[in-house]
Amino acid sequence: MTSLRTGGSHRTVAIRTVDGEQLAAVEDEVVIEAPLEIRIECPSSNGTTERRSIVVLRTPGDDLELAAGLLFSEGILASHEDLAWIEPDEDTEGEVISVGLRCPPSELAAPRTTFISSSCGACGKATLASLASRRRHAIAPGAPRLEAEAVHRLPETLRAAQATFHRTGGLHAAGLFDEFGNLEVLREDVGRHNALDKVIGAALAAGGIPLSRRVVLVSGRVGFDLVQKAAMAGVAVLAAVGAPSSLAVEIARGCGMTLLGFVRNDRFNIYCDFGRILDLDSLDRVRVVDTIGCSEAGSS
Repeated sequence: MTSLRTGGSHRTVAIRTVDGEQLAAVEDEVVIEAPLEIRIECPSSNGTTERRSIVVLRTPGDDLELAAGLLFSEGILASHEDLAWIEPDEDTEGEVISVGLRCPPSELAAPRTTFISSSCGACGKATLASLASRRRHAIAPGAPRLEAEAVHRLPETLRAAQATFHRTGGLHAAGLFDEFGNLEVLREDVGRHNALDKVIGAALAAGGIPLSRRVVLVSGRVGFDLVQKAAMAGVAVLAAVGAPSSLAVEIARGCGMTLLGFVRNDRFNIYCDFGRILDLDSLDRVRVVDTIGCSEAGSS
């Protein structure tokens, strides 16, 4: 039987490796993916107490931020002041977070079923209509203004701070940066949207919402769900190491967000709102014939 030793966000597993014709018995560290139940109590419109439950698959750690960020990015919370309490259930060894709301959920809340996988922020939404873009904070045009060199530094800064990724190679990350490319908040999770919810939860607790003068970088690709969550928090610039989807570009354009993709190896693509990148006019212009990004296919 494979043995496991738990170590917070990762476990040590006894495995066998095959390298060419060599077999070795070694230990490997794998990231933990485990369920977290978020139990919500709130007053209803008729004066009774309403109870809801959401189960997410996540990497343990920063669970209170994950719960708060998820409820905010899904439109259930309007602000940190809406929380009467948010705390772990002592009887469940960290598997349940109890949340009390002071008022009924916001009208922006998207109905969900009770289960959300770690791979997809859209999973569990109850209707296709709820996939439409929702946002609480208008994104002001023209700010922040970023130099291309600062954008080039973002992925290396993010990667250098990913302690658990270095141990396991199995985590996504989201980083919150200022307009000069300085990292302010980093969160890791097996799900890319969970990592972003943790960052939003941290900003919510610190009174930093809206994130109108901040840049968010996510590892991997960026789908509509990450754009939607970022828009709810008022993020003006969302960057990704991988590719965006067509719906991500469409929603980003609709809310005035600058969306950057393939941010790595001293290059990046600007998919909408070019005006926030300061020094584009000083860059050498080349005639492009082939479609940009085809060689990047397969980014996760």
